Amino acid sequence: MGSYSFKSSGKTTEQQLVELVTNSPVPIGIKTPLRLGTEEGIFGMHYSLPDQIHDNLRNLLLTNWGEHLGIYDFGANLRPLMSDFTTQDDFDAQTVERINKAVGRWLPFVSLEDFISNVDRTENKNTVVINITVTYTIPALNTGKRALQVMLYAM
Repeated sequence: MGSYSFKSSGKTTEQQLVELVTNSPVPIGIKTPLRLGTEEGIFGMHYSLPDQIHDNLRNLLLTNWGEHLGIYDFGANLRPLMSDFTTQDDFDAQTVERINKAVGRWLPFVSLEDFISNVDRTENKNTVVINITVTYTIPALNTGKRALQVMLYAM
């Protein structure tokens, strides 16, 4: 029969914990809309800084003044433009101005490139759906162009 030492077989609990912590990526932020996580925790998480900035930019564009607790003027405040929708040219000019102002204040590290809007009235004559596509880069991270599309509804 052979002789074996238990010290050389397997890993201790401390070694397993150190490997788990060093090998798992560090989450940067919570994905929105909230969704249940799996192995990453109770909520889905972002592990990439460009993905988290993309999520933050989408939330900034879809938030109107007064909707963020504690910071009244957070957001691009696009909903009031939807209630006064008369012409697309006027809407586009005001939307670009509001988005540029909000991004300059809350996400100054994002460089806005292009803006495209598309009006869709196919579902209902009384309802207007405006698809807004914003193309941007993040110069500090050397990311290529990224595009974000949001939909706004007006009656």
